[in-house]
Amino acid sequence: MTRVQDVMTEGVQTIAPTSSAEDAWELMQRNDFHHVVVTRGSRVVGVLSHRDAGGRQGEVVRRGRTVEELMTSPVVTVEPTATVRKAANLMRGHSIGCVVVADRGRVVGIVTVADLLDLLGRGVDRPTPSEKRPALTHRTPHRKQSAATGVW
Repeated sequence: MTRVQDVMTEGVQTIAPTSSAEDAWELMQRNDFHHVVVTRGSRVVGVLSHRDAGGRQGEVVRRGRTVEELMTSPVVTVEPTATVRKAANLMRGHSIGCVVVADRGRVVGIVTVADLLDLLGRGVDRPTPSEKRPALTHRTPHRKQSAATGVW
């Protein structure tokens, strides 16, 4: 079974809630990602997504605002040893694009919809040969006296 730690993106970029929304947008554009984790000290307080920041045409949304004003809070987190299914169900149930991976309160990664689609695209959801169901066999007594007749 695939675990969150196998698909998460490590080295998560964080930003302070008091930072300007424009600075956060530039950070996301420069590093080509769609989510940034918002922290106050070492505590996760929110997530700012590309959509929260207004997208490409969202200059008006970001102008004069802080990250804290636009971020999504509270944050949905998952532990690194959780199953990918659990992470996907959390994302679906909360209608969010990512979950923060935290180990004992410390951010260790992030899982996004793109990570899950990448996993599906690679075919990881297919069982390995050892996980496949054993072939079904059915033994019947062999009788020479009667032959099978009729249309099959």
